[in-house]
Amino acid sequence: MFNEEHNLAPLRWAMVGGGRGSEIGHAHRAAAHRDGLFRLVAGAFDLDAERGREFGTNLGLDPERCYPDYASLFEAEATRDDGIQAVSIATPNSTHHAISLAALKAGLHVICEKPVTFTVAEAEELKAEAQARGLVFGVMYGYSGYQMLHQARAMVQSGELGQVRMVNMQFAHGFHSQPVEQVSSGAKWRTSPAVSGPTYVLGDLGTHIFYAGQFITGLKVERLMCHRQSFVASRAPLEDNAQVLLQYQNGAVGSLWASAVNAGSMHQQKIRVVGEKASIEWWDEYPNQLRYEVQGEPVRILERGMGYLAEGDNAVNSNRIGGGHAEGFFESWANVYHRYALAMQGAEARRNGTGTQHLGLSEQELESLWFPNIDAGIEGVRLLECCVESSDNENRWVAF
Repeated sequence: MFNEEHNLAPLRWAMVGGGRGSEIGHAHRAAAHRDGLFRLVAGAFDLDAERGREFGTNLGLDPERCYPDYASLFEAEATRDDGIQAVSIATPNSTHHAISLAALKAGLHVICEKPVTFTVAEAEELKAEAQARGLVFGVMYGYSGYQMLHQARAMVQSGELGQVRMVNMQFAHGFHSQPVEQVSSGAKWRTSPAVSGPTYVLGDLGTHIFYAGQFITGLKVERLMCHRQSFVASRAPLEDNAQVLLQYQNGAVGSLWASAVNAGSMHQQKIRVVGEKASIEWWDEYPNQLRYEVQGEPVRILERGMGYLAEGDNAVNSNRIGGGHAEGFFESWANVYHRYALAMQGAEARRNGTGTQHLGLSEQELESLWFPNIDAGIEGVRLLECCVESSDNENRWVAF
């Protein structure tokens, strides 16, 4: 799927946020540029206009296309024959809804960091706006580009596990075991309700692994119960640790642990899916492997890039280098951005009344193209709303 010899003109692309010192901004640019399907031509990179302009010119942009804010960016680019077609939003949570809505109204495809909004109602508004204008809206669940997550999904779908009974999810690092927000600007806004929203670790970490659980299993949550803690007391009312119990519509049960105070842990983003016949487990610190355990048989470690994996699945087989070599975070993000580009090119072709043959995909393939979209973003926000409702009401079960 990732043939470097394509005839697609790169999408003219901009960023809001992601300026100097932003790790996530670098991740977006590295992923977007990997396959030559996006070209960064403009941006509003920083709240400090001069610092943002300096940063943009250091990236090689025309200084006149390094704007002081997103409103100026969208307005000015709309007047250009070579104006932007898409924008990535890598700003703090409180700004996502307003910037995304403005981008859609300017006719731009959007890739937004998560959580996409503070409320489900706001996220639904963005979905309606994107649909009305025929625009693509991607939500940046960057870990979902790992091939072995797609292998896990294929195994669930093929029935190799039997009926799914349990889904255990966690994303629990230890880097904020102390009040690091006193010296870290990134941690400071994440622990501020006005900027982060109604949650901290559930929105920052929990939504990632929750999406993985939904994506792999296809199960729908029926209800949940959540218990949140602020072990660093100054973070209250935002949690730095949370435990969530889930009940799925098919009778399966699940658990989700999100934490920034798991002292000594590097990442601990894991998912284990237990079926009636077998279990699978994936850990993002070893992303090229999938643990496959059949009752009564030796454990098998499935490796990325091998011929025994799901045949004909482009996501499973989207390898950039052969098996045995480590692919990682940036490859996963690039896999996601590649799909965003194909979806956007398809949308542009429809808007312009041209065919999609140049994409190398049929209309049916384009319609079924996987990428984390606005629906994935809505489900993440719904998780947060329900967790807050449960936690604030003596950890009661609430309907999802």
